[in-house]
Amino acid sequence: MTDAETREALPHQVPIDETLDLHMFAPSDIRSVVREYLKEAQAAGFVEIRLIHGRGIGVQRGIVQAVLDRNPSVRSFHDAPESHLGATVVILHPSGTE
Repeated sequence: MTDAETREALPHQVPIDETLDLHMFAPSDIRSVVREYLKEAQAAGFVEIRLIHGRGIGVQRGIVQAVLDRNPSVRSFHDAPESHLGATVVILHPSGTE
């Protein structure tokens, strides 16, 4: 295997920040993407994050909030007031305290 092939085979490290825009993900991937993002955000020390799911007819919002409702790292969540139901603000437990 060449160096280029090895680099291509390795998982890509993507830096995270306090906002995740879910528009670029397939609906079938939303649950796993949100779960993984919550884990990584908490490990990075974030306490408040924002998930942008869009307004539409509310399907993505429902999926996202169902995942949040069942995740032990989530302290609370609410619709972002300025987003007109297009984003959810999440408060995480500090890492190691959930």
